[in-house]
Amino acid sequence: MLRTPRWTVRLYILCCAALAVTGLAQMPIFKRYYIADIPGLGWTADFALTHAMHYAFAAVLLALIFMHLTRYVLARRWRLTWTGALRAAFLVTLVGTGFVRVFKNMPDVFFSPTTVMLVDWTHLGAAMGLGLGALAARLAGRQPYVRPRSSVR
Repeated sequence: MLRTPRWTVRLYILCCAALAVTGLAQMPIFKRYYIADIPGLGWTADFALTHAMHYAFAAVLLALIFMHLTRYVLARRWRLTWTGALRAAFLVTLVGTGFVRVFKNMPDVFFSPTTVMLVDWTHLGAAMGLGLGALAARLAGRQPYVRPRSSVR
């Protein structure tokens, strides 16, 4: 039976939490609402630091996603639960809009303000959807993402 290693689940949760904090830090809300003035949280107002941290945690998240995707595709005995499919759709949207945001940050790339706003809001909405979907699945007692395929069809 293919089991997800516990350390990868913990790393996934840590990455998602860190990406949420560093993603919110990209908006100047920590300085604006004086959260950065709390001792030990001054780093949240440093845009360059939180930007680099966001990219680093995104790279770790992508590595985890591709590691698990490869494991489950090669096993061929697993399928997504409906809550897993919903969260996977949010995750795909989040990664896709994240790639567009990285591309947008390159020096010679220009998008219209409307496109930038649409991508930013979609990225934020996908992050919120992923978090709410995970919370709803946890509260409902659902299996995280996958379940074994039944041998009887």
